[in-house]
Amino acid sequence: MRKNGALMPSKKISRQQFIAGGAALAAGVLIGGKLIQVALHKGIKAPVPGSIVGANSKAGHLLRGGFNFAEPGETSTIPVAIIGGGISGLSAARRLQQKGLSNFLLLELGNDTGGNSASGKNEVTEYPWGAHYLPVPDVRMKDMLQFLEECGSITGYNSEGLPEYNEFHLCAMPEERLFIHGTWQEGLLPNLGLSNEDHAQVKRFMALTDTYRNAVGPDGKDLFAIPIDDSSKGKEWAELDGISFADFLKQNKFTSPYLLWYLNYCCRDDYGSTLQTTSAWAGLHYFAGRKGNGANAKHQDVLTWPEGNKFLVNKLSNSFTPGNVKTGNVVYRVADTTDNKVEICYYNTATEKTHRLIADKVILATPQYVNKKILQVKRAIDYDKFSYTPWVVANITLNKTPASRGHSLCWDNVFYNSNSLGYVNACHQHLNAFDKRRVFTYYLPLTETEPRAERMKAYSRTHADWANLIVTDMKNAHVNFEQCLQHIDIWLWGHAMARPLPGFISGKERAAANQEIDNRLFFAHSDLSGISIFEEAFYSGIRAADKLLQGL
Repeated sequence: MRKNGALMPSKKISRQQFIAGGAALAAGVLIGGKLIQVALHKGIKAPVPGSIVGANSKAGHLLRGGFNFAEPGETSTIPVAIIGGGISGLSAARRLQQKGLSNFLLLELGNDTGGNSASGKNEVTEYPWGAHYLPVPDVRMKDMLQFLEECGSITGYNSEGLPEYNEFHLCAMPEERLFIHGTWQEGLLPNLGLSNEDHAQVKRFMALTDTYRNAVGPDGKDLFAIPIDDSSKGKEWAELDGISFADFLKQNKFTSPYLLWYLNYCCRDDYGSTLQTTSAWAGLHYFAGRKGNGANAKHQDVLTWPEGNKFLVNKLSNSFTPGNVKTGNVVYRVADTTDNKVEICYYNTATEKTHRLIADKVILATPQYVNKKILQVKRAIDYDKFSYTPWVVANITLNKTPASRGHSLCWDNVFYNSNSLGYVNACHQHLNAFDKRRVFTYYLPLTETEPRAERMKAYSRTHADWANLIVTDMKNAHVNFEQCLQHIDIWLWGHAMARPLPGFISGKERAAANQEIDNRLFFAHSDLSGISIFEEAFYSGIRAADKLLQGL
Protein backbone atom coordinates (compact mmCIF):
# COMPACT_ATOMS: atom_id res chain seq x y z
CA MET A 1 0.00 0.00 0.00
CA ARG A 2 2.87 2.27 0.58
CA LYS A 3 6.32 2.41 -0.93
CA ASN A 4 9.22 0.15 -1.60
CA GLY A 5 11.61 0.53 1.31
CA ALA A 6 14.66 -0.73 -0.57
CA LEU A 7 17.77 1.41 -0.56
CA MET A 8 17.54 4.30 -2.98
CA PRO A 9 20.77 6.01 -4.06
CA SER A 10 20.59 9.70 -4.83
CA LYS A 11 19.84 10.76 -8.40
CA LYS A 12 21.70 13.59 -10.11
CA ILE A 13 18.84 15.25 -11.91
CA SER A 14 18.65 19.00 -12.00
CA ARG A 15 14.95 19.32 -11.29
CA GLN A 16 15.19 16.97 -8.35
CA GLN A 17 18.12 18.90 -6.93
CA PHE A 18 16.13 22.11 -7.28
CA ILE A 19 13.21 20.69 -5.33
CA ALA A 20 15.54 19.14 -2.76
CA GLY A 21 17.13 22.53 -2.10
CA GLY A 22 13.73 24.15 -1.65
CA ALA A 23 12.58 21.43 0.70
CA ALA A 24 15.71 21.78 2.81
CA LEU A 25 15.17 25.54 3.24
CA ALA A 26 11.48 24.99 3.96
CA ALA A 27 12.26 22.48 6.73
CA GLY A 28 12.76 25.28 9.26
CA VAL A 29 15.27 25.73 12.11
CA LEU A 30 16.91 22.59 13.47
CA ILE A 31 16.43 21.83 17.15
CA GLY A 32 19.67 21.37 19.05
CA GLY A 33 20.22 18.92 21.89
CA LYS A 34 18.30 15.76 22.63
CA LEU A 35 14.76 15.50 21.31
CA ILE A 36 12.13 15.04 23.98
CA GLN A 37 10.33 11.65 23.93
CA VAL A 38 6.60 12.04 24.71
CA ALA A 39 4.79 9.13 26.35
CA LEU A 40 1.51 8.04 24.81
CA HIS A 41 -0.56 8.54 27.97
CA LYS A 42 0.32 12.24 28.19
CA GLY A 43 -1.89 12.91 25.20
CA ILE A 44 -2.19 16.17 23.28
CA LYS A 45 -2.78 19.69 24.51
CA ALA A 46 -6.10 20.41 22.81
CA PRO A 47 -8.70 18.69 20.58
CA VAL A 48 -7.56 18.46 16.97
CA PRO A 49 -10.00 19.53 14.22
CA GLY A 50 -10.89 16.82 11.73
CA SER A 51 -13.07 13.79 11.23
CA ILE A 52 -13.11 10.13 10.30
CA VAL A 53 -13.78 9.97 6.59
CA GLY A 54 -13.24 7.07 4.23
CA ALA A 55 -14.64 4.36 2.05
CA ASN A 56 -18.37 3.65 1.95
CA SER A 57 -18.19 1.05 4.72
CA LYS A 58 -21.88 1.56 5.54
CA ALA A 59 -22.86 0.40 2.06
CA GLY A 60 -20.40 -2.47 2.18
CA HIS A 61 -21.72 -3.63 5.52
CA LEU A 62 -25.18 -4.09 3.99
CA LEU A 63 -23.76 -7.39 2.73
CA ARG A 64 -22.27 -8.39 6.06
CA GLY A 65 -25.33 -7.37 8.03
CA GLY A 66 -27.80 -9.48 6.05
CA PHE A 67 -29.78 -6.51 4.74
CA ASN A 68 -33.12 -7.61 3.30
CA PHE A 69 -32.92 -6.40 -0.30
CA ALA A 70 -36.23 -6.01 -2.10
CA GLU A 71 -36.97 -7.94 -5.29
CA PRO A 72 -35.49 -6.03 -8.26
CA GLY A 73 -37.99 -3.76 -9.93
CA GLU A 74 -36.43 -3.78 -13.39
CA THR A 75 -34.22 -6.03 -15.53
CA SER A 76 -31.73 -5.06 -18.22
CA THR A 77 -29.18 -6.96 -20.30
CA ILE A 78 -25.53 -6.42 -21.21
CA PRO A 79 -22.96 -8.59 -23.03
CA VAL A 80 -20.26 -8.09 -20.38
CA ALA A 81 -20.38 -6.84 -16.80
CA ILE A 82 -17.45 -5.99 -14.52
CA ILE A 83 -18.11 -5.96 -10.79
CA GLY A 84 -15.65 -3.83 -8.87
CA GLY A 85 -13.96 -0.57 -9.86
CA GLY A 86 -10.57 -1.00 -8.22
CA ILE A 87 -7.37 -1.23 -10.25
CA SER A 88 -8.09 -4.74 -11.53
CA GLY A 89 -11.61 -3.86 -12.66
CA LEU A 90 -10.45 -0.67 -14.38
CA SER A 91 -7.57 -2.53 -16.02
CA ALA A 92 -9.98 -5.18 -17.32
CA ALA A 93 -12.27 -2.46 -18.70
CA ARG A 94 -9.34 -0.76 -20.41
CA ARG A 95 -8.30 -4.05 -22.00
CA LEU A 96 -11.80 -4.77 -23.32
CA GLN A 97 -11.96 -1.30 -24.83
CA GLN A 98 -8.51 -1.75 -26.43
CA LYS A 99 -9.66 -5.00 -28.03
CA GLY A 100 -12.79 -3.44 -29.50
CA LEU A 101 -15.40 -4.50 -26.93
CA SER A 102 -17.03 -1.31 -25.69
CA ASN A 103 -20.49 -2.64 -24.76
CA PHE A 104 -19.82 -3.42 -21.09
CA LEU A 105 -20.91 -2.05 -17.73
CA LEU A 106 -18.77 -1.68 -14.61
CA LEU A 107 -20.58 -1.62 -11.26
CA GLU A 108 -18.75 -0.07 -8.31
CA LEU A 109 -19.80 -0.01 -4.65
CA GLY A 110 -18.23 3.34 -3.77
CA ASN A 111 -18.98 6.80 -5.05
CA ASP A 112 -15.71 6.77 -6.99
CA THR A 113 -13.49 4.16 -8.60
CA GLY A 114 -9.93 3.25 -7.66
CA GLY A 115 -10.20 1.08 -4.56
CA ASN A 116 -7.39 1.82 -2.13
CA SER A 117 -5.88 4.31 -4.60
CA ALA A 118 -8.25 7.00 -3.35
CA SER A 119 -7.19 10.62 -2.94
CA GLY A 120 -8.32 13.90 -1.45
CA LYS A 121 -7.58 17.60 -1.84
CA ASN A 122 -7.49 20.75 0.26
CA GLU A 123 -6.18 24.30 -0.16
CA VAL A 124 -2.58 23.12 0.20
CA THR A 125 -2.38 20.10 -2.10
CA GLU A 126 -3.87 16.90 -3.37
CA TYR A 127 -2.95 13.91 -1.22
CA PRO A 128 -3.33 10.12 -1.22
CA TRP A 129 -5.65 8.09 0.97
CA GLY A 130 -3.84 4.85 0.25
CA ALA A 131 -1.50 3.57 -2.46
CA HIS A 132 0.75 6.38 -3.62
CA TYR A 133 3.64 5.18 -5.76
CA LEU A 134 4.63 2.80 -8.56
CA PRO A 135 8.13 1.30 -8.75
CA VAL A 136 9.84 1.63 -12.11
CA PRO A 137 8.78 -1.58 -13.94
CA ASP A 138 10.86 -4.28 -15.56
CA VAL A 139 11.39 -3.44 -19.25
CA ARG A 140 9.86 -6.86 -20.08
CA MET A 141 6.50 -5.69 -18.71
CA LYS A 142 5.33 -4.38 -22.08
CA ASP A 143 1.69 -3.79 -21.12
CA MET A 144 2.79 -1.70 -18.15
CA LEU A 145 5.22 0.31 -20.27
CA GLN A 146 2.49 1.02 -22.81
CA PHE A 147 0.18 2.22 -20.05
CA LEU A 148 2.89 4.50 -18.63
CA GLU A 149 3.36 5.97 -22.09
CA GLU A 150 -0.37 6.78 -22.10
CA CYS A 151 0.09 8.41 -18.67
CA GLY A 152 2.96 10.59 -19.91
CA SER A 153 5.25 8.94 -17.35
CA ILE A 154 7.40 7.52 -20.15
CA THR A 155 8.37 10.23 -22.62
CA GLY A 156 10.45 8.13 -25.03
CA TYR A 157 13.18 5.50 -25.32
CA ASN A 158 16.94 5.84 -25.70
CA SER A 159 19.13 4.12 -28.30
CA GLU A 160 19.34 1.02 -26.08
CA GLY A 161 15.56 0.74 -25.89
CA LEU A 162 15.39 1.86 -22.26
CA PRO A 163 12.45 4.10 -21.29
CA GLU A 164 13.01 7.76 -20.52
CA TYR A 165 10.91 8.61 -17.47
CA ASN A 166 9.22 11.95 -16.94
CA GLU A 167 11.32 13.76 -14.34
CA PHE A 168 8.18 15.35 -12.90
CA HIS A 169 6.86 11.84 -12.13
CA LEU A 170 10.08 10.31 -10.77
CA CYS A 171 10.36 10.81 -7.02
CA ALA A 172 12.48 13.89 -6.39
CA MET A 173 15.40 14.17 -4.00
CA PRO A 174 15.66 13.88 -1.03
CA GLU A 175 13.71 10.62 -1.02
CA GLU A 176 13.91 8.87 2.36
CA ARG A 177 14.99 9.39 5.94
CA LEU A 178 14.75 7.48 9.23
CA PHE A 179 14.33 8.94 12.72
CA ILE A 180 16.64 6.90 14.95
CA HIS A 181 18.53 7.60 18.17
CA GLY A 182 17.10 11.11 18.42
CA THR A 183 17.96 12.35 14.94
CA TRP A 184 17.08 11.91 11.26
CA GLN A 185 19.48 9.90 9.09
CA GLU A 186 19.41 9.63 5.29
CA GLY A 187 17.86 6.40 3.98
CA LEU A 188 15.52 3.92 5.68
CA LEU A 189 17.99 1.14 6.43
CA PRO A 190 19.40 1.87 9.91
CA ASN A 191 22.96 3.18 9.80
CA LEU A 192 23.45 5.06 13.09
CA GLY A 193 24.51 3.09 16.16
CA LEU A 194 25.11 -0.23 14.40
CA SER A 195 27.96 -2.53 15.43
CA ASN A 196 30.42 -4.04 12.97
CA GLU A 197 28.44 -7.28 13.14
CA ASP A 198 25.19 -5.41 12.35
CA HIS A 199 26.78 -3.80 9.31
CA ALA A 200 28.19 -7.15 8.18
CA GLN A 201 24.75 -8.80 8.37
CA VAL A 202 23.14 -5.96 6.42
CA LYS A 203 25.78 -6.29 3.72
CA ARG A 204 25.33 -10.07 3.60
CA PHE A 205 21.53 -9.81 3.32
CA MET A 206 21.72 -7.26 0.49
CA ALA A 207 24.19 -9.47 -1.38
CA LEU A 208 21.82 -12.41 -0.96
CA THR A 209 18.86 -10.49 -2.39
CA ASP A 210 21.00 -9.29 -5.30
CA THR A 211 21.70 -12.95 -6.07
CA TYR A 212 17.98 -13.79 -5.87
CA ARG A 213 17.13 -10.85 -8.13
CA ASN A 214 19.10 -12.50 -10.91
CA ALA A 215 18.19 -16.12 -10.06
CA VAL A 216 16.48 -18.28 -12.70
CA GLY A 217 14.57 -21.50 -12.03
CA PRO A 218 14.89 -24.82 -13.89
CA ASP A 219 12.10 -23.76 -16.26
CA GLY A 220 14.12 -20.73 -17.40
CA LYS A 221 11.87 -18.23 -15.60
CA ASP A 222 12.98 -15.72 -13.00
CA LEU A 223 12.73 -17.11 -9.48
CA PHE A 224 11.11 -13.79 -8.47
CA ALA A 225 9.01 -11.95 -11.05
CA ILE A 226 6.18 -9.44 -11.37
CA PRO A 227 3.45 -10.45 -11.87
CA ILE A 228 4.23 -13.30 -9.49
CA ASP A 229 2.61 -15.93 -11.72
CA ASP A 230 5.43 -15.32 -14.21
CA SER A 231 7.86 -16.63 -11.58
CA SER A 232 9.51 -20.05 -11.72
CA LYS A 233 7.36 -22.71 -10.04
CA GLY A 234 10.20 -25.04 -9.12
CA LYS A 235 10.97 -26.74 -5.82
CA GLU A 236 12.64 -23.68 -4.32
CA TRP A 237 9.50 -21.59 -4.91
CA ALA A 238 7.31 -23.90 -2.83
CA GLU A 239 9.95 -24.42 -0.15
CA LEU A 240 10.50 -20.70 0.38
CA ASP A 241 6.78 -20.00 0.37
CA GLY A 242 6.14 -22.78 2.87
CA ILE A 243 8.07 -21.14 5.71
CA SER A 244 7.87 -17.74 7.33
CA PHE A 245 10.33 -14.98 6.56
CA ALA A 246 11.26 -15.03 10.26
CA ASP A 247 12.23 -18.71 10.03
CA PHE A 248 14.23 -18.11 6.85
CA LEU A 249 16.19 -15.32 8.51
CA LYS A 250 16.83 -17.45 11.60
CA GLN A 251 18.02 -20.38 9.47
CA ASN A 252 20.44 -18.06 7.67
CA LYS A 253 21.72 -16.53 10.93
CA PHE A 254 20.38 -13.03 10.39
CA THR A 255 20.00 -11.82 13.98
CA SER A 256 20.85 -8.10 13.93
CA PRO A 257 17.98 -6.23 15.64
CA TYR A 258 18.45 -3.32 13.25
CA LEU A 259 18.22 -5.55 10.17
CA LEU A 260 15.25 -7.47 11.59
CA TRP A 261 13.44 -4.20 12.36
CA TYR A 262 14.02 -3.00 8.82
CA LEU A 263 12.81 -6.25 7.23
CA ASN A 264 9.75 -6.28 9.49
CA TYR A 265 9.07 -2.69 8.43
CA CYS A 266 9.30 -3.77 4.77
CA CYS A 267 6.78 -6.59 5.31
CA ARG A 268 4.35 -4.27 7.10
CA ASP A 269 4.91 -1.61 4.44
CA ASP A 270 4.13 -3.66 1.32
CA TYR A 271 2.10 -6.57 2.72
CA GLY A 272 0.49 -5.47 5.97
CA SER A 273 2.11 -8.47 7.64
CA THR A 274 5.06 -9.18 9.93
CA LEU A 275 8.17 -11.35 9.63
CA GLN A 276 6.21 -14.13 11.31
CA THR A 277 3.14 -13.83 9.06
CA THR A 278 4.92 -13.28 5.73
CA SER A 279 6.13 -16.22 3.66
CA ALA A 280 9.88 -16.28 3.04
CA TRP A 281 9.23 -16.18 -0.71
CA ALA A 282 7.14 -13.01 -0.38
CA GLY A 283 9.68 -11.44 1.97
CA LEU A 284 12.49 -12.01 -0.51
CA HIS A 285 10.26 -10.94 -3.41
CA TYR A 286 10.04 -7.48 -1.85
CA PHE A 287 13.72 -7.04 -2.74
CA ALA A 288 14.31 -9.52 -5.57
CA GLY A 289 11.15 -8.93 -7.62
CA ARG A 290 11.93 -5.32 -8.51
CA LYS A 291 13.95 -5.28 -11.74
CA GLY A 292 12.99 -1.99 -13.31
CA ASN A 293 15.41 -0.10 -15.45
CA GLY A 294 15.40 3.03 -17.54
CA ALA A 295 17.61 5.55 -19.25
CA ASN A 296 17.28 7.74 -16.15
CA ALA A 297 16.06 5.27 -13.50
CA LYS A 298 17.04 2.06 -11.69
CA HIS A 299 15.10 -0.69 -9.95
CA GLN A 300 15.03 1.24 -6.65
CA ASP A 301 13.29 4.25 -8.20
CA VAL A 302 9.59 5.04 -7.97
CA LEU A 303 7.03 7.17 -9.76
CA THR A 304 4.80 9.24 -7.51
CA TRP A 305 2.32 12.12 -7.60
CA PRO A 306 0.75 14.39 -4.93
CA GLU A 307 -2.55 12.48 -5.26
CA GLY A 308 -0.74 9.14 -5.19
CA ASN A 309 -1.99 6.34 -7.42
CA LYS A 310 -5.24 8.18 -8.04
CA PHE A 311 -3.24 9.67 -10.91
CA LEU A 312 -3.06 6.18 -12.43
CA VAL A 313 -6.74 5.53 -11.68
CA ASN A 314 -7.73 8.61 -13.65
CA LYS A 315 -5.60 7.51 -16.60
CA LEU A 316 -7.17 4.04 -16.55
CA SER A 317 -10.65 5.56 -16.41
CA ASN A 318 -9.90 7.74 -19.45
CA SER A 319 -9.58 4.54 -21.51
CA PHE A 320 -13.36 4.17 -21.75
CA THR A 321 -16.44 6.37 -21.51
CA PRO A 322 -18.05 7.46 -18.21
CA GLY A 323 -21.24 5.74 -19.40
CA ASN A 324 -19.49 2.40 -18.93
CA VAL A 325 -19.39 2.95 -15.14
CA LYS A 326 -22.10 3.07 -12.48
CA THR A 327 -20.95 3.96 -8.97
CA GLY A 328 -22.82 3.70 -5.67
CA ASN A 329 -24.14 0.22 -6.39
CA VAL A 330 -24.00 -2.69 -3.94
CA VAL A 331 -23.92 -5.97 -5.86
CA TYR A 332 -25.50 -8.52 -3.53
CA ARG A 333 -26.11 -11.51 -5.80
CA VAL A 334 -24.26 -13.13 -8.71
CA ALA A 335 -25.86 -16.38 -9.91
CA ASP A 336 -26.40 -18.67 -12.87
CA THR A 337 -29.52 -18.37 -15.00
CA THR A 338 -31.37 -21.24 -16.67
CA ASP A 339 -30.08 -20.19 -20.11
CA ASN A 340 -26.36 -20.16 -19.18
CA LYS A 341 -26.10 -16.46 -18.52
CA VAL A 342 -25.27 -14.62 -15.32
CA GLU A 343 -27.77 -12.80 -13.10
CA ILE A 344 -26.49 -9.77 -11.18
CA CYS A 345 -28.68 -8.11 -8.56
CA TYR A 346 -27.58 -4.77 -7.16
CA TYR A 347 -28.83 -2.01 -4.88
CA ASN A 348 -28.35 1.67 -5.70
CA THR A 349 -27.49 3.57 -2.51
CA ALA A 350 -28.74 6.90 -3.88
CA THR A 351 -32.18 5.79 -5.12
CA GLU A 352 -32.49 2.91 -2.62
CA LYS A 353 -33.81 0.73 -5.45
CA THR A 354 -32.72 -2.73 -6.55
CA HIS A 355 -32.00 -3.77 -10.14
CA ARG A 356 -31.37 -6.99 -12.04
CA LEU A 357 -28.76 -7.21 -14.80
CA ILE A 358 -28.43 -10.24 -17.10
CA ALA A 359 -24.96 -10.59 -18.63
CA ASP A 360 -23.43 -13.09 -21.02
CA LYS A 361 -20.09 -12.89 -19.22
CA VAL A 362 -18.92 -11.34 -15.98
CA ILE A 363 -15.57 -10.34 -14.50
CA LEU A 364 -15.65 -10.29 -10.71
CA ALA A 365 -12.94 -7.77 -9.84
CA THR A 366 -13.84 -7.99 -6.17
CA PRO A 367 -11.89 -9.32 -3.17
CA GLN A 368 -12.61 -12.84 -2.03
CA TYR A 369 -14.32 -11.79 1.21
CA VAL A 370 -16.88 -10.04 -1.03
CA ASN A 371 -17.16 -12.99 -3.43
CA LYS A 372 -17.93 -15.19 -0.43
CA LYS A 373 -21.02 -13.03 0.21
CA ILE A 374 -22.32 -12.40 -3.31
CA LEU A 375 -21.38 -15.37 -5.48
CA GLN A 376 -24.14 -17.97 -5.54
CA VAL A 377 -22.12 -20.41 -7.64
CA LYS A 378 -20.49 -23.26 -5.72
CA ARG A 379 -16.69 -23.22 -5.65
CA ALA A 380 -14.28 -25.56 -3.86
CA ILE A 381 -12.54 -22.70 -2.06
CA ASP A 382 -12.00 -21.97 1.60
CA TYR A 383 -12.40 -18.20 1.50
CA ASP A 384 -11.11 -17.93 5.05
CA LYS A 385 -7.62 -18.75 3.75
CA PHE A 386 -7.58 -15.20 2.34
CA SER A 387 -6.45 -12.84 5.10
CA TYR A 388 -6.63 -9.03 4.98
CA THR A 389 -4.90 -6.41 7.11
CA PRO A 390 -6.75 -3.30 8.31
CA TRP A 391 -4.97 0.04 7.92
CA VAL A 392 -5.36 3.58 9.18
CA VAL A 393 -4.32 6.47 6.95
CA ALA A 394 -4.35 10.06 8.19
CA ASN A 395 -3.84 13.25 6.27
CA ILE A 396 -2.35 15.93 8.49
CA THR A 397 -2.53 19.58 7.42
CA LEU A 398 0.23 21.81 8.85
CA ASN A 399 0.57 25.59 8.72
CA LYS A 400 4.35 25.27 8.64
CA THR A 401 6.93 22.54 8.35
CA PRO A 402 7.80 21.13 11.80
CA ALA A 403 11.39 21.43 12.93
CA SER A 404 13.74 18.46 12.56
CA ARG A 405 17.17 17.46 13.79
CA GLY A 406 19.44 15.85 11.22
CA HIS A 407 18.60 15.07 7.60
CA SER A 408 16.04 17.41 6.00
CA LEU A 409 12.41 16.63 5.13
CA CYS A 410 12.06 13.87 2.52
CA TRP A 411 9.32 12.24 0.53
CA ASP A 412 9.20 9.25 2.90
CA ASN A 413 9.85 9.81 6.61
CA VAL A 414 9.94 6.77 8.90
CA PHE A 415 10.28 6.32 12.69
CA TYR A 416 12.50 3.54 14.02
CA ASN A 417 10.63 1.22 16.43
CA SER A 418 7.26 2.96 15.91
CA ASN A 419 4.06 1.03 15.27
CA SER A 420 3.44 3.37 12.37
CA LEU A 421 5.25 3.50 9.03
CA GLY A 422 5.81 7.23 9.42
CA TYR A 423 4.54 9.69 6.86
CA VAL A 424 4.85 10.79 3.26
CA ASN A 425 5.15 14.47 2.36
CA ALA A 426 2.26 14.93 -0.10
CA CYS A 427 3.82 18.23 -1.25
CA HIS A 428 7.14 16.63 -2.16
CA GLN A 429 6.62 16.76 -5.95
CA HIS A 430 5.48 20.40 -5.90
CA LEU A 431 7.56 23.01 -7.65
CA ASN A 432 6.64 25.55 -4.94
CA ALA A 433 8.78 23.73 -2.38
CA PHE A 434 9.42 27.01 -0.53
CA ASP A 435 5.81 27.04 0.73
CA LYS A 436 6.11 25.89 4.36
CA ARG A 437 2.51 24.65 4.52
CA ARG A 438 2.38 20.88 4.28
CA VAL A 439 0.14 17.86 4.16
CA PHE A 440 1.70 14.75 5.68
CA THR A 441 0.07 11.40 4.88
CA TYR A 442 0.53 9.10 7.87
CA TYR A 443 0.32 5.30 7.53
CA LEU A 444 -0.45 2.75 10.24
CA PRO A 445 -1.00 -0.95 9.40
CA LEU A 446 -2.78 -2.66 12.29
CA THR A 447 -0.66 -5.75 12.77
CA GLU A 448 -0.35 -6.17 16.55
CA THR A 449 -2.97 -8.96 16.76
CA GLU A 450 -5.04 -10.95 14.28
CA PRO A 451 -6.87 -8.84 11.63
CA ARG A 452 -10.45 -9.32 12.82
CA ALA A 453 -9.63 -8.13 16.35
CA GLU A 454 -7.73 -5.17 14.93
CA ARG A 455 -10.70 -4.25 12.71
CA MET A 456 -13.12 -4.28 15.61
CA LYS A 457 -10.76 -2.22 17.75
CA ALA A 458 -10.21 0.28 14.94
CA TYR A 459 -13.92 0.87 14.35
CA SER A 460 -14.47 1.46 18.08
CA ARG A 461 -11.98 4.31 18.28
CA THR A 462 -13.00 7.95 17.99
CA HIS A 463 -11.30 10.69 16.01
CA ALA A 464 -9.85 11.99 19.28
CA ASP A 465 -8.35 8.55 19.99
CA TRP A 466 -6.62 8.42 16.61
CA ALA A 467 -5.50 12.05 16.81
CA ASN A 468 -3.95 11.43 20.23
CA LEU A 469 -2.05 8.40 18.94
CA ILE A 470 -0.82 10.15 15.79
CA VAL A 471 0.23 13.41 17.43
CA THR A 472 2.11 11.55 20.15
CA ASP A 473 3.97 9.51 17.55
CA MET A 474 4.81 12.60 15.49
CA LYS A 475 6.01 14.59 18.53
CA ASN A 476 8.74 12.04 19.17
CA ALA A 477 10.47 13.30 16.03
CA HIS A 478 9.09 16.88 15.85
CA VAL A 479 8.96 18.59 19.26
CA ASN A 480 7.01 21.58 17.91
CA PHE A 481 4.56 19.44 15.96
CA GLU A 482 1.44 20.65 17.81
CA GLN A 483 2.35 24.29 17.10
CA CYS A 484 2.30 23.48 13.36
CA LEU A 485 -0.85 21.36 13.37
CA GLN A 486 -4.11 22.55 11.79
CA HIS A 487 -6.21 19.51 10.89
CA ILE A 488 -6.22 15.71 10.89
CA ASP A 489 -8.62 13.54 8.89
CA ILE A 490 -8.66 9.76 9.35
CA TRP A 491 -9.50 7.00 6.87
CA LEU A 492 -10.06 3.43 8.12
CA TRP A 493 -9.42 0.63 5.63
CA GLY A 494 -11.02 -2.49 7.14
CA HIS A 495 -9.59 -4.87 4.52
CA ALA A 496 -6.77 -2.82 3.03
CA MET A 497 -4.63 -5.58 1.55
CA ALA A 498 -4.23 -9.34 1.35
CA ARG A 499 -1.45 -10.92 3.42
CA PRO A 500 0.96 -13.43 1.81
CA LEU A 501 0.85 -15.88 4.71
CA PRO A 502 3.28 -18.82 4.62
CA GLY A 503 2.10 -21.38 2.08
CA PHE A 504 -0.57 -19.16 0.52
CA ILE A 505 1.10 -18.09 -2.72
CA SER A 506 1.97 -21.68 -3.70
CA GLY A 507 -1.21 -23.10 -2.15
CA LYS A 508 -4.31 -24.63 -3.69
CA GLU A 509 -6.78 -21.96 -2.52
CA ARG A 510 -5.11 -19.20 -4.51
CA ALA A 511 -4.83 -21.44 -7.58
CA ALA A 512 -8.51 -22.41 -7.37
CA ALA A 513 -9.67 -18.82 -6.88
CA ASN A 514 -8.00 -17.80 -10.14
CA GLN A 515 -9.95 -20.35 -12.22
CA GLU A 516 -12.84 -19.09 -14.37
CA ILE A 517 -16.23 -20.83 -14.21
CA ASP A 518 -17.89 -22.27 -17.33
CA ASN A 519 -16.35 -19.63 -19.57
CA ARG A 520 -18.82 -17.12 -18.09
CA LEU A 521 -17.38 -16.00 -14.75
CA PHE A 522 -13.85 -14.64 -14.63
CA PHE A 523 -11.91 -13.33 -11.65
CA ALA A 524 -9.52 -10.40 -11.20
CA HIS A 525 -8.09 -8.87 -8.05
CA SER A 526 -4.71 -8.27 -6.43
CA ASP A 527 -5.62 -10.70 -3.64
CA LEU A 528 -5.51 -13.50 -6.22
CA SER A 529 -1.74 -13.05 -6.16
CA GLY A 530 -1.41 -12.70 -2.40
CA ILE A 531 0.53 -9.46 -2.88
CA SER A 532 -1.54 -6.28 -3.00
CA ILE A 533 0.50 -4.07 -5.30
CA PHE A 534 -0.60 -2.05 -8.31
CA GLU A 535 1.20 -4.26 -10.82
CA GLU A 536 -0.56 -7.43 -9.65
CA ALA A 537 -3.99 -5.80 -9.85
CA PHE A 538 -3.20 -4.30 -13.26
CA TYR A 539 -2.11 -7.62 -14.76
CA SER A 540 -4.91 -9.55 -13.05
CA GLY A 541 -7.43 -7.35 -14.89
CA ILE A 542 -5.63 -7.90 -18.21
CA ARG A 543 -5.58 -11.69 -17.74
CA ALA A 544 -9.28 -11.84 -16.90
CA ALA A 545 -10.22 -9.68 -19.91
CA ASP A 546 -8.05 -11.76 -22.25
CA LYS A 547 -9.64 -15.01 -21.03
CA LEU A 548 -13.09 -13.53 -21.55
CA LEU A 549 -12.24 -12.36 -25.07
CA GLN A 550 -10.85 -15.75 -26.04
CA GLY A 551 -14.22 -17.33 -25.32
CA LEU A 552 -16.24 -14.93 -27.46
